[in-house]
Formats: sequence, C-alpha cells, structure tokens
Amino acid sequence: MKKNVLVLGSGGREHALAYQLSQSPLLGQLFVMPGNPGTGTLALNLSGSPESGQDVIRAVEQFDIGVVVCGPEAPLAAGVMDAIAEAPLDVPPICIGPNSSGARLESSKAFAKEFMERHGVPTAAYRSFSKDQLEEALEYLEQRHPPIVLKASGLAGGKGVVICQDHPSAAQELMAMFAGKFGAASGTVVVEDFLEGVELSVFIITDGRDYLLLPEARDYKRVGEGDTGPNTGGMGAISPVPYATPEVMQRICKEVIEPTLEGLRRDGIPYQGFLFFGLMLCGNGPYVIEYNCRLGDPETEVMLPRMQTDLLSCFVALGEGRLREVEAVTDPRAAATIVLVSGGYPGDFERGKEVRLPAQVPEGSMIFHSGTRLEYGNLLTNGGRVLALTSLAADAAGALEASIHLAEAVEFNGKNYRRDIGRDLLPGSDSSAHPS
Repeated sequence: MKKNVLVLGSGGREHALAYQLSQSPLLGQLFVMPGNPGTGTLALNLSGSPESGQDVIRAVEQFDIGVVVCGPEAPLAAGVMDAIAEAPLDVPPICIGPNSSGARLESSKAFAKEFMERHGVPTAAYRSFSKDQLEEALEYLEQRHPPIVLKASGLAGGKGVVICQDHPSAAQELMAMFAGKFGAASGTVVVEDFLEGVELSVFIITDGRDYLLLPEARDYKRVGEGDTGPNTGGMGAISPVPYATPEVMQRICKEVIEPTLEGLRRDGIPYQGFLFFGLMLCGNGPYVIEYNCRLGDPETEVMLPRMQTDLLSCFVALGEGRLREVEAVTDPRAAATIVLVSGGYPGDFERGKEVRLPAQVPEGSMIFHSGTRLEYGNLLTNGGRVLALTSLAADAAGALEASIHLAEAVEFNGKNYRRDIGRDLLPGSDSSAHPS
C-alpha cells in the first residue's frame, strides 16, 4: 500500500530527503512543510510551521499522511512528535523522529553528557555549569589543560561550540556565552576536554532496539580552507570515509551505538527515527562528541545519494516492527558535497541575491537548495548556506572535482565555498588512514 509522506523543514537536508523519497515505488504523494524552491520541484510545499503541532496535525488529516519525517531539530525539541501521538487520529502516521523526551539527547548537551556517563558511552571528560555558577566554572577552567572546548548546552544551529587555545580566551568566551552570545542556548555551558583524533559522522535508523546503519560521512564545519575560521552549519562533506574500516565500524556499533540504545531502554525513553553520532576517533577508540536526533546537514546531502536501499521502505518497516529484516545496500561510488554560502557567512550577510543555475546538471551530480526563495520567478538567496552541490564518482577525488566544476557554474553575488572538501582524506594524506 502506497504512503503519503510529509517532510518537515526547509533546507538542503529536507530537499535531499524529498529527492530520495520521491524515487520510492511505495510513495503516494509527497509533501514538505514549508519546503523551498528545490523541494517544490518534487513535492507539494505546504504553508505552516514545522514547530507547530497544530499545523502538522492539520496537514496529516487533510492529506492522509502515512509517514511524517522530521528534518531539523527544533520541531523535535518543541514536541511536534508528542502532539501527533496525542492527537485523536483514526490511523496515526509513522513518525520518523523521537518525542521531546528522546530529543533531549540533542536539545540539551548537559543531559546528553550525563546520559553517556551513566551508560558507559565513551565521551570526553566534562562538567556542566549554569550562568549563576560563573566563579565555579572559571575555577574548573583553570584546572583543565588547553585546548578547552566550550559548548552551549541548548540548540544553537550548529554554531554553539568554541575551541579555546588558552585559559584567558576560554574565560573570556565562557563569560560571553553566559552573557547571551548564543541566546538561551548558552544559559548552561558544557566545559569539555579537547580530544585529539579524526572526526566521523555515523547515522542509524532505529526503532529503539533494532537499527539500520547508514553510509558514514565526514563533515567540514569551518568556513575557511584548511579548516580555518569560525564554525558554520557545515561547508561540505564526503562519503565514504577511508578510516571508517569494517573493524572501526564494528567497534562503533559495540561501544557506542548499542550502549546508547540500551541506555535509552533502561531510562524508559522511547525512540524511533534517525540518530546521529558525531564521533572523534582517537588512538584508543571512538568517543562521542555529540548526538543529533535527526540527520546532519550537509551530511544528508552526501550520504543519502549513496543509499541504494529504498528509504521509504525502511520507514514502513520501522513502523511495522520489521526493521531487522531490512538490508542496507550502499552505492560503492564516492560522494562529495560542497556548500555554496553567502558572502560574510557565518557572520552578517545579505539576502536577495539572484542565483543563476547551469542549464544542465551533469549526470551523477545534483543541486540541493538550502537557503533560496522564488520572487516573481527569480531564484534568490535566502540564507547563509544557499545550495549544496553533490556529485558521485568512482573515487573521492573525482567526486570533489565534479562538485567544484558545478560550483563554478552556479552564479550569485558574494558566492563563497571551500575547494578542499575531502582532500585531507585522499590517498597519501595524513588523515586517510585510521589513527594508530
């Protein structure tokens, strides 16, 4: 039986989800709330707020939605999935995303760190402080060996993490965070030891017990080439990752994923949907940097195109308790995603710049809209991250070359992007092998 699907969100991640779902033979109609010009070519964009349970439930009823997929984190933290579960619906949809209880793994870094400590999930040493504990927090900073990592506990759009190289800058940054640098998100700050290693993004679909491992990725957060400059929401990603060997992935499953799911069960926290593990692979194994209760962005744009298993069939199997029967099949080709951003991002930037796309997109490449809008038929920039350009090729070098070529063909005033996404993982680079 075909399913009508509603995707919540408006960015590149949601465009990639819509793209993948649109190819499923199980799909009836596809809807995105509120969507963007890219999703509008694949689905019906709906007015309304993804964070409003009332708006989402109205759409579920009106369009006979069988599956609701939450893209961003804010609707999960706001309890949209709780609202759907509590609504008097004749046939409740399958919800891909946890309720607000499970979403605390992402919406509160302090909660997540306590959860990991309680259940033996490897993570960096830390302490959490509220803004009325400034003196205690400053004393703790002095006891730590730099670099020191400061994290806003709440949701900060992927920008609430600062790595400080010495004690004075850490103290200054801590006071700025408590003073509202990241708004309410930094009312509580996690002070964490710095981990030396290589980063890895790992994703699963889970019903809280069984899980399906998705293609891994490596995300690039800093705005400048060579990983310089401030953190952004993400400047690009690559998949597969050469140091994510079968042996490494087996350790991640046994030491990170399975203890996390067991911990959720022990704590009585129901969970279904995507779960993201931001990892640091150190010499002695994997450590969790953070959980996300949804797919990452731009990792989604690089990972989903490599997924050959029908995504919608995974969702249906999850809803019917058959997730363990699903086999994950991955395209052997490599994928590279480059994000085009507005000039000035992640600081101040202007919107409303006209975007000119190439007349033809080469085979194996795709354009995902992250921050665009249509005005009188013209495509305009409407965010810091504007477009995510993904290419598939036989190897990472070929995929990156194809995405750079596509990036050069897109035009808008102030366009900025990194040309080195994934180059550190190419054969011969220092990071291409698993750390010893």
